[in-house]
Amino acid sequence: MPHLPNAVLWSIPAFVLLTVVEMVSYRIHPDEDAAGYTGKDTATSLSMGFGSLFTDALWKIPVVAVYSALYAVTPLRVPVHWWTVALMLLAQDFLYYWSHRGHHVIRILWACHVVHHSSRNFNLSTALRQPWTSLTSWPFFLPMVALGVHPAALAFCSSVNLVYQFWIHTERIGTLPRPVEFVLNTPSHHRVHHASQGGYLDRNFGGILILWDRAFGSFTPETRRPVYGLTKNIGTFNPLRVATHEYAAIARDLAAARSWPDRVRHLVLGPGWRPAPEAVTGPEGERPPAVLSG
Repeated sequence: MPHLPNAVLWSIPAFVLLTVVEMVSYRIHPDEDAAGYTGKDTATSLSMGFGSLFTDALWKIPVVAVYSALYAVTPLRVPVHWWTVALMLLAQDFLYYWSHRGHHVIRILWACHVVHHSSRNFNLSTALRQPWTSLTSWPFFLPMVALGVHPAALAFCSSVNLVYQFWIHTERIGTLPRPVEFVLNTPSHHRVHHASQGGYLDRNFGGILILWDRAFGSFTPETRRPVYGLTKNIGTFNPLRVATHEYAAIARDLAAARSWPDRVRHLVLGPGWRPAPEAVTGPEGERPPAVLSG
């Protein structure tokens, strides 16, 4: 098959340049309603981004092995032409939507993805705040390989999707023309995705297209200024803690769980799930009488 480049590696100079330009723009035209850039937060985002380049290289070894084995046994083959690449990008974006949505509603997957949401700022450096445990996404894309998409072509599509999402991590771009906002994921839509307000939580999962959110009921427009970060912020800029804090929280919950079903629920239900509190009982195992007020 023709060589397809890694769009992320080729885009790194542009990432750096655009981030510097956005930093300068806040110096020239400050926005009192936006946090802009803060030193420790930006340093953490950059550290997470550069660290992910190395960890992703390690995780790709078993993933490529699985994809290659599946590609070897499937009788289907998708040739690489301009129009098939366009269809592959569309298919990858569709599967990315479900992967992204799954990483918000399944806690063990959220433990990986929470890294990207841990900044209380929203700027281009936030796009670089990537997890170091990204081995959780590959099963979602197995259908493409099973249908005959070469693993290298899938990797190219994934890198294009990731590069696209860089520019939507900004508060410097407002609302774009309505046809663009209807079809594509934009800064306005992605600001909603990174917000921690109740009405904005777990919305707008699209990568390149916002059409999947509109079709599957997860779209919410930006109607008020978002508050960024987590519902319970972690209060640390240590990259290692940022990368692992949710795994540590899961381990504590598993150790404290009263039953194996609860342990399973801690892993596969949403990040906010907690077991019902035990009922208080009397010495004979009976519930105490209700206390009537007033």
